[in-house]
Amino acid sequence: MKRTGKEILVRVLILLAGLTIAHLGVTLFLLADLGADPFNVLVQGIFRSVSKITRWTALTHGYTHISICFLIIVILLAVDKSYIKIGTILCMACGGPIIDFFTAVLGGLFHPERPLWFKLTALAAGCVILAFGMTIVIKSDAGTGPNDLVALVISDKSHFRFSIIRVAVDVSFVAVGFLLGGSFGIGTVVCACLVGPVAGFFLPRSENIVEKVLACILHSPQRSV
Repeated sequence: MKRTGKEILVRVLILLAGLTIAHLGVTLFLLADLGADPFNVLVQGIFRSVSKITRWTALTHGYTHISICFLIIVILLAVDKSYIKIGTILCMACGGPIIDFFTAVLGGLFHPERPLWFKLTALAAGCVILAFGMTIVIKSDAGTGPNDLVALVISDKSHFRFSIIRVAVDVSFVAVGFLLGGSFGIGTVVCACLVGPVAGFFLPRSENIVEKVLACILHSPQRSV
């Protein structure tokens, strides 16, 4: 069924709300300073390997990140273009600025003297918030981040639960990234093992939230003048 312009706009706004929540979680995860997230372990490993082989002075971690995201999008376009939507580009374009904003707001809470229990709490909270925001993005059906798309497509095509596939994808990212020279910490392991199952828990609940918001906005009765 073809969507109206209003429905597309509402779905994109829901996606942006979920994206903001997810990247609040990512920020808490990063500020805990207990390791990089699985996708960035992969990016770090590829960046270090390419830097050693080519000696490209213009190559940066950021450019490598963007290049891998675009490569994933191109591959998935070849597999099934229906998964690539406007929100996919928004996720890639808006994630960095959102993290920068939350880092500026919350950075003062995470000075180096904070005890380990505080960092572990922030890490766990970040993973849960990330998983919840991620499911809102997915259920907006307006697109999602390139790395989440990998798990989503494999899950749909193989009929395995998203939570299981997400763990498998994250562990694969970490393993390949480490073999290529990437580094990780306890936070990476927690993120790889926790986000998938928590997202699996939130997915049906997020779908209910999204459907209620859509029904409330799109089917609200017009007021008489």
